[in-house]
Amino acid sequence: MKERELRCVICDADMTFEAPPCVDGHDECPELLCTRCGAAEILFPHALRVRRPARRVAPQQRRVA
Repeated sequence: MKERELRCVICDADMTFEAPPCVDGHDECPELLCTRCGAAEILFPHALRVRRPARRVAPQQRRVA
């Protein structure tokens, strides 16, 4: 298991996180578990991040002077 130190929001401290055995067959599983409380942290590789479409701004109406 790979270990990594991250901030755990449950423990409110920098804790060691471990990657559990991946049953999905990922090379690097994006899920990490806090070794103290078991809280899950999911990391998304850059290639898997969801990109939101650019927000279109509606044209403003003309105002009467």
